[in-house]
Amino acid sequence: MTKQKPTLTDEDVKLLNSKIGLKHLFAKKKINLEEVLKVSRYELKLRDMQEQLVSLQNWVIQTGQRVIVLFEGRDAAGKGGAIRRITAHINPRHYRIVALPKPTDEEKGQWYFQRYVNTLPKPGEIVFFDRSWYNRAVVEPVNDFCTEDDYKIYMNQINGFESMLVESGAHLVKLYFSIDKDEQAKRFKDIKNSPLKRWKMSDVDRKAQELWDEYTKYKRLMFDKTDTDIAPWKIIEANVKSEARLAALEHLLEVIPYEEEVKD
Repeated sequence: MTKQKPTLTDEDVKLLNSKIGLKHLFAKKKINLEEVLKVSRYELKLRDMQEQLVSLQNWVIQTGQRVIVLFEGRDAAGKGGAIRRITAHINPRHYRIVALPKPTDEEKGQWYFQRYVNTLPKPGEIVFFDRSWYNRAVVEPVNDFCTEDDYKIYMNQINGFESMLVESGAHLVKLYFSIDKDEQAKRFKDIKNSPLKRWKMSDVDRKAQELWDEYTKYKRLMFDKTDTDIAPWKIIEANVKSEARLAALEHLLEVIPYEEEVKD
């Protein structure tokens, strides 16, 4: 049975004849029009949102705003890839990506939030946290990296901490990238089989599938406690990476009340 050729609209033809469309059209010897259109639409929408994000950052810089964006989710959920797309074209002098390592012995003796406070944005800056203070809500208790008392104290303080941030004028955006167990297993397999990606696998990653249900338990407790009116969570369905990246960008552009142009 011969496969029916896709019917192209005038918009499809215009897209295929654009720079983006032509790039993907001739990227491979065997042409799959449906795939070319899908990838081209994604890239076009991504580029449009990235341009809007430049306007958002200009507003942040000119008005001295402070923006905090948290990227949370299971291992291999696509947080890093989303951050790379979001930061691809904005001014590197006015944003930072924070991915803190294990706490030092000195930091272990400090108030839990102290090392995060030290990385918060100054006026005119956006800080993207690739994992954040929410490590203690899920990763640490699941892997026995903190005591039960540490966890309880944290859960009692977290909403007050975030309220202080927001009430001080900071914009706090909390993104949770959600994938299913099969998709995580698939991504881990891809990482293990790639010489360029193997470095990403940590001891915590290797136990993630085995501890799936424990992660789910603490994730639900986290949402129940910390999904507040002043600092709500946005759950990003992340089984499809391209859709997750667009959803994260779209949410940022929706919840941060920036202006296209700031007049002197």
